Amino acid sequence: MAAVAKQWFELGGGFIDPWLEIERKRPQGREGMQTMYQLFYSPGACSMAVHIILEQVGAEFELFAVSVANRDTQGEPYLSINPKGRVPALRIPGEARVLTELPAILRYLASRYPEHALGQAGDPLLEARITEWLAWLSGWVHSVGYGLIWRPERFDPDPRHAAALAAQGNRIVEAASQDIERALADTPTWSVGERFSIVDPFLLVLYRWGSSIGFSMRDRYPAWTRHAQLTLQRPAVQRAMAREGLSLPAEV
Repeated sequence: MAAVAKQWFELGGGFIDPWLEIERKRPQGREGMQTMYQLFYSPGACSMAVHIILEQVGAEFELFAVSVANRDTQGEPYLSINPKGRVPALRIPGEARVLTELPAILRYLASRYPEHALGQAGDPLLEARITEWLAWLSGWVHSVGYGLIWRPERFDPDPRHAAALAAQGNRIVEAASQDIERALADTPTWSVGERFSIVDPFLLVLYRWGSSIGFSMRDRYPAWTRHAQLTLQRPAVQRAMAREGLSLPAEV
């Protein structure tokens, strides 16, 4: 396994076409082909779940940091790479287009590395449970709940409504967190079955986010806290978080 971290916009002291620069920096195989994954991520964002899974499967990959907080995803040169203006984006060797959307990337990696059993392949119900979790966490908790809190302008451009929208987002996240707590209280270890899966690192991301908006996670969500502690014990998680310069809340 090899991971190379760099700022994606680091262009050697002058502005050069970012795509050409990425082509120049990437490891080259036969006939100049890309030979490892490239993950465009923002520290602590949902892209951390992909970073963890890349570490878990032992893939070779490069890291290109994009600041969501500074809104670097909303302009060039990043929009030339991912016109959706979001992270994560994963460049796959041999593919002209990056793969986007967290559930799709996690599913791809689980299928690409079946020996790690991260997608519960072979059990149709558990596979469906993974899809159920990812669809809800990504489509509702993340995009709607946290979107209302952190990006209210996506729902209403009038800044006078931002506080009310954020309050609604907080209610959505609080209700969803209670649902997550109940689901995790029903299992002694992981979110789906008895194995670590592609759902679990995303739950860790959301746990950190809950703390960041002021939720007392240990007091309010003991089962989720247990899950976060168990997830943090994994070497792949520790490596990914260290490379992103992150830590869990002190209370965990």
